[in-house]
Amino acid sequence: MRSIRFPDGTEVPALGQGTWHMGERGADRAAEAGALRLGLDLGLRLIDTAEMYADGGAEEVVREAVAGRRDEAFIVSKVYPQNASRARMAKACEASLRRLGVEAVDLYLLHWRGGVPLAETVEAFESLRRAGKIRRWGVSNLDVDDLEELGAALPDCATDQVLYSLEARGPEFDLLPFCAGRGMPVMAYSPVGQGGRLLRNPALRRVAERHGVGPAAAALAFVLRREGVIAIPKASDPAHLRENARATGIALSEEDLRELDAAFPPPRRKAALAML
Repeated sequence: MRSIRFPDGTEVPALGQGTWHMGERGADRAAEAGALRLGLDLGLRLIDTAEMYADGGAEEVVREAVAGRRDEAFIVSKVYPQNASRARMAKACEASLRRLGVEAVDLYLLHWRGGVPLAETVEAFESLRRAGKIRRWGVSNLDVDDLEELGAALPDCATDQVLYSLEARGPEFDLLPFCAGRGMPVMAYSPVGQGGRLLRNPALRRVAERHGVGPAAAALAFVLRREGVIAIPKASDPAHLRENARATGIALSEEDLRELDAAFPPPRRKAALAML
């Protein structure tokens, strides 16, 4: 599987696992943890979660999944914007560490921008890094102007996690080139869309059929075709997870890309960054 390198030289697989909506029902947690463990078996070592997901329930699912396998997993979690201050971030991080059952988070992200100045959030991140509670930090749902506001701290920002898929190609206009020019990977959340609409698209289904895979794998292959992009689809079903993993072996042809561009036109002008 192709690897993506963070600015500090750490490498992770280009395809990871998301956990949004995991942990919401206690009866599902064992199966969800099992799916994450299967993902580790398949080489999908990066697991993305957040204190917001199921009010910490998703982090507890991750704890069960990585029990005895912590060294195999690269764990990403995210802090609420209201907790991204000097006064509150340390407490929020400690709560996430308890739920995850780990001593440090590999990557800690600002979930989206709120009222706390970015400079203060960076100071709080750096304090946690010096204390050994997080290994690196980044952001989520921030656009180019927000990243530019980081100023001298920008080289220390490990990633920007944004909504990116065939249905949401806005980041291609300037955000992806901006990050690529600075050696900063982009993490694509909801890369196969929401609600199944994308997967029913006729053009995507034709491309998938040409490669002998399902539409989800083809949609992921489209996102993964770009250097420096990490996709983090959520899959609780083992069959879906195995299908997602097949995306790493797909090389889309020029014909495929022309057909997908016709169905999902690339952005021609700057637009506000979409988010869920």
